[in-house]
Amino acid sequence: MQIILILINDAPYGTEKAYNGLRLANQLNKAHEEVEVRVFLMADAASCAVAGQITPNGYYNIERMIKYSVNKGTKVKICGSCVEARGLKNAQLIEGTEISTMAELTEWVVDSDKVVTF
Repeated sequence: MQIILILINDAPYGTEKAYNGLRLANQLNKAHEEVEVRVFLMADAASCAVAGQITPNGYYNIERMIKYSVNKGTKVKICGSCVEARGLKNAQLIEGTEISTMAELTEWVVDSDKVVTF
């Protein structure tokens, strides 16, 4: 099984990096069921995993995109020190995501066949 790791470093809104990274994850899930997709949220992307996001109708919603990914089997992890640095330690996270560590990211990088960064 091929493993693809997608690293996202940017905030959920303001640029389209998180949106495009999750678009890739979701397309991989649709078109390549044999691929294991992993997403690691770092820096300002830690905010992508906060539950309860509200966006105007017609705009993309990062929370919905992450939920879709998780429901398709994507593992979504968030940098723990990034969460703490942004005051999100006690924030409610999207179900199926989890706080992680640099040690685990290191293992994911070594274990992945491809790493894509947004």
